[in-house]
Order: sequence, then structure tokens, then C-alpha cells
Amino acid sequence: MDALTALHTRNSVNLIEEPGPSAQQLDNIIRAGLRACDHGNLKPWKYLLIDGPAREKFGNLMVKVKEAQNGGPIEKSLADKLRKKPMRAPTIIVVVANTQVHEKIPEIEQLLSAGAGAQMMMTAAYAQGIGAIWRSGSLMFHSEMQRGLGLLETQKIVGFIYLGTPKVTKPLPELTPELFLQRWEG
Repeated sequence: MDALTALHTRNSVNLIEEPGPSAQQLDNIIRAGLRACDHGNLKPWKYLLIDGPAREKFGNLMVKVKEAQNGGPIEKSLADKLRKKPMRAPTIIVVVANTQVHEKIPEIEQLLSAGAGAQMMMTAAYAQGIGAIWRSGSLMFHSEMQRGLGLLETQKIVGFIYLGTPKVTKPLPELTPELFLQRWEG
């Protein structure tokens, strides 16, 4: 698939299954993330790969974070639901903004760069026929999630990219650029 077709037709896929991306496809996805816009060439990204049995551990971490967020134990049904979330995809990439103090490049630019990397990875997955969806939620902002993933205080989770084989594809909504573009005349 050529680059413009991938950029113009990329769509999130929320129903995915085994198999996950191959080693070569995963390498292509990560390489795409490394080409994101990056003011000052700081490379403010870090990626964590969660697959196989680590998904179960990630589900347990989600329960632990939710309990920390709630200040105590949660209902069994909610805990079971959280434990199943990582099992929705064979492969998960945690996108992390690895920010640093810089006199000319504020943290927001570094966070945006990490987000741009995530978008590049989503497009690279799509271009290879891999289903992908960028997930987030309140748990990713909790300090217990950061600790559980072994992140430093200066590192922030940008999102979780779930990858696998698409079960279904949904129609692409038509978007008209003119509705979103306004000429500024000064």
C-alpha cells in the first residue's frame, strides 16, 4: 500500500484476534514510530511490548491500579473485566513519552512527538494489514500504572496500541477537508 493511500484510508479496528504482527511487521511499526516529528532530535519516546503471558500480568496490573484509584478492593465482576482487557489483542505496545527538561523544547512538544509516533505506528500497522486501535483511559494516568510498568516519574503513558488480525472491518466515514480547513487572511 502506498503512503498516501494508508494515510487517507487508515481506520481503527477494535475487534482483533490472533495472530499478532510478525517480528518483521512489528519492526516496521516501531521504525515508523521512530520517524515522528521531533523538535531538537530528542527522541522522546519509549515503547513497551506486551504479548503472550505478559498480557495476563498486565490485566492483573490493571486491577491493582483500579484498586489504588478507588482506595480499596473492587467488585469481582469489574476485576474480571479488567483482567480480560489485555486479552482483546495478541500484541500491545505501550507508547511512552520519555520527556526531559530542555531550555528550548517544552514538555508539551515532547508529548506531542510521542503521540505523533503512536499515530505513525497506527498507520504502519494498517499499511501492513494489521488491525490496530489506540486505547487509553484513566488507569494510564495513575502513578501505580507507571510504577507497575517500571516507568520513571518523567515518563508518561501516551496510550496503548492493541494489534492483531482484524475480525471485521468497518466502513470508513467520508470526511471532506473543506469542512475542517479555513484560510487565514491575517
